[in-house]
Amino acid sequence: MRNRWWVAPVLAGAAAVLAACGSSTSPGNSNTSAPATGNSATSSATSSTAASSSVVIGTRHTGIGTVLVNAQGKTLYWFAIDTSTTSKCTGACATYWPPVIGTPKAAPGVQLTMGFGTITRSGGQLQATYDGHPLYTYAGDTSAGQTSGNGKNLSGGLWWAMTPSGAKPSAAPAASSSSSGGGGYGY
Repeated sequence: MRNRWWVAPVLAGAAAVLAACGSSTSPGNSNTSAPATGNSATSSATSSTAASSSVVIGTRHTGIGTVLVNAQGKTLYWFAIDTSTTSKCTGACATYWPPVIGTPKAAPGVQLTMGFGTITRSGGQLQATYDGHPLYTYAGDTSAGQTSGNGKNLSGGLWWAMTPSGAKPSAAPAASSSSSGGGGYGY
């Protein structure tokens, strides 16, 4: 009897650990964080689950033209071998090209006419799409406005920065990946 005092605290701790494990989120989903400030797209709505979260999409002027960006100002990309219903970027590929998880919507004041949607990834998460292309960020872009993933031939196909028209960027991939200044929502 005297050695049973530890049973209740151990069971309570185990229950807390199990509860925490059940509510974890995707490690690559940086698109549901607090709103960014400065020249990047602003305002991000978050909710309790990744499947029902909103992802705010804006635009930004870069060295390769105007591209779509997430709330942190990071360039969004599409993968040439994806289909409108399936992402071909899984496993290690998704580490370098994190999928944009959640339901997309345009940032306030931004008009994106090509149409948003979602696909369901193999793990059950909703991935944002634009103009029928699943959207990703690139781990090589370390700050807002960079476009170093544009034109890369990695993971078995070409990667392109997503433009408001849905077409490949009109400018060739720039030697410098930095923003051309101004930024914001395409003004």
